[in-house]
Amino acid sequence: MSALLQRLLANPVVAILRGVTPDTVLGVAQVLLDAGFRVIEVPLNSPSPLVSIEALAREFGAEVLVGAGTVLSPAQVDDVVAAGARLVLSPNCHAPVIAQTLCHGALAMPGVATPSEAFAALAAGAQTLKLFPADVLGTASFKGWRAVLPAGTPMFGVGGIGVDNLASFRQAGAAGVGLGSSLYVPGIGLTELAQRARQLLAAWQMAA
Repeated sequence: MSALLQRLLANPVVAILRGVTPDTVLGVAQVLLDAGFRVIEVPLNSPSPLVSIEALAREFGAEVLVGAGTVLSPAQVDDVVAAGARLVLSPNCHAPVIAQTLCHGALAMPGVATPSEAFAALAAGAQTLKLFPADVLGTASFKGWRAVLPAGTPMFGVGGIGVDNLASFRQAGAAGVGLGSSLYVPGIGLTELAQRARQLLAAWQMAA
């Protein structure tokens, strides 16, 4: 197991900051860090995402595993890794993206929605899988896939996960989760963000 994967699995609740802006990203990240988050993702369909990723890596890289989300091409992999991302997340399974991520020594988490996609991602070298959208696939998918995927394959649930259903995904076998709008939306007040962050992390920990 790589050091990056160990780092991810030690803190497997990912904060997804879709829509975050470079002028707010450090303040948001500090709140999340104070609450206990150690993995933060900036999706590439956010405003000036590479600027935000670079700021995160520069300011918090020693404490936070910085991720880039919605990465769709090998060229984008080059860009996000150059900016400081060490975790590359995609909504789909695209072998060239996985290969380019591995070339940079970064951690690949492709999105999969079927067992065929899951096996294809693993064959391409993915170290962990993102079951997306998790709320559509449901907890039964995690239970079923565990029976056929290689033992110990880390599966993360992303999409539609919040405080009400987070525990059920962990109990079904999710190694971690990605939290989007249940945690962060553009313009959220930092006090409310801190409250959501603490509640969601507590729900994950209590489900162990």
